[in-house]
Amino acid sequence: MNFKPFSSLGCVASVAHITFGSLLLASQAVWAAGPLPTTNPADLKPLRPGILPGYMAAGSWVDSLALLPPPPAAGSAALAADQAAYQATRVLKDTPRWAMAEKDAELSFPKAASTYACALGVHISAETTPHLNMLLRRTLVDAGLATYRAKDSYKRTRPFMVANDAICTPTQEEALRKDGSYPSGHASLGWAWALILTEVAPERANALIQRGHAFAQSRAICGVHWQSDVQAGMLVGAGVVAQLHNNADFNAQLGAARQEVTAARATNATLAQDCAAEAAALAR
Repeated sequence: MNFKPFSSLGCVASVAHITFGSLLLASQAVWAAGPLPTTNPADLKPLRPGILPGYMAAGSWVDSLALLPPPPAAGSAALAADQAAYQATRVLKDTPRWAMAEKDAELSFPKAASTYACALGVHISAETTPHLNMLLRRTLVDAGLATYRAKDSYKRTRPFMVANDAICTPTQEEALRKDGSYPSGHASLGWAWALILTEVAPERANALIQRGHAFAQSRAICGVHWQSDVQAGMLVGAGVVAQLHNNADFNAQLGAARQEVTAARATNATLAQDCAAEAAALAR
């Protein structure tokens, strides 16, 4: 395609970029001027033990039932593709990638805080990065619960139930059997985390986005979701992140998290986990 007819828009685009950047910086200054959202879990009423409320009011999340098409129908090419993808992941059982999928299933904090540490290059915890830690804890709920209008409507059977196969998290099997497969809540929140962390540390965008994709794909590798469940969950997560940018507390905590990561990176602290082993596992 010939782009020459558009070359005259270069100056306009540059001015627009500068203007947008100025507005963004100004808005961040406004957020920083007010009191920052709490980093103390005791200040928030938990939805259940260990699960904090999200930033958004319950039920205000993107409507996953309206957003997504129905899951693949019986006899369709899309279902055949789901079945083929499921079979292709079975060779990963009991490999390091299988173990990584088991690790990615962990959503309780403080354990879940380490999921993106290697990709971010910074240790994440309530002690060292309290605003970032809280950002992850609260957006987990927003992105995860946003999937339930579709989940509860379709009540799709999970692949391990159809195939009568083992999964990477056998202790969760009973609960998973009662929870719809489409879309994947883990894929939604994991992709939301990747997008949010990319805003926190844009210089690590490639590593974070790749880790977010791998996190979502862990659900298919584990045998608890079809490939279309994963893709649909990622779409819901992206929609929730777009919504979150209209929330003042989210934006304020996002700005504080950026400062924490910048400060943490300046210390050159060594990460506790084996990032080389993680990279090798994810290369499968």
